[in-house]
Amino acid sequence: MRATQIVRGREFVLAIDHGEDFFTALHTFCAEREVRAGYLPAFVGGFRSARLVGSCRPLENPDAPLWDSVEVECLEALGGGTLAWDPDTDRIAPHIHVTTGLKADSAHARTSHLLGAQVQFIAELIVVEIAQPEFTRPRVRSLYDVPLLTFDHG
Repeated sequence: MRATQIVRGREFVLAIDHGEDFFTALHTFCAEREVRAGYLPAFVGGFRSARLVGSCRPLENPDAPLWDSVEVECLEALGGGTLAWDPDTDRIAPHIHVTTGLKADSAHARTSHLLGAQVQFIAELIVVEIAQPEFTRPRVRSLYDVPLLTFDHG
């Protein structure tokens, strides 16, 4: 287990509009405001389409991360996550999970890691910046190359 105390920075409300790409808008927002670490306590919205981590086949190794994805359409979404800096790409590295209801399938739900989404109508996010310590998300080769959150106190 690892833990750190944080110093909160600025707080924002971000509205991502109809037809926008969720991650492109989030990356643009963070770049324009120089947000390098933070968290999304919760967000709500609709997605025209989304790509989630998932598979329709048996897992080869249930202990390993799944890199496959599934596409779903016409969703209501509730999510949250963290934002850390990726020094290799020199941009924010979000880690976001969502629970989505498929509108055309009795709101049948999917819950997973969000890989991509196109907003339908609006997505409303609260973004809380973390001023200290620095958050990064390096890949850990010994753990299937998964990017894990780290905090550096400089």
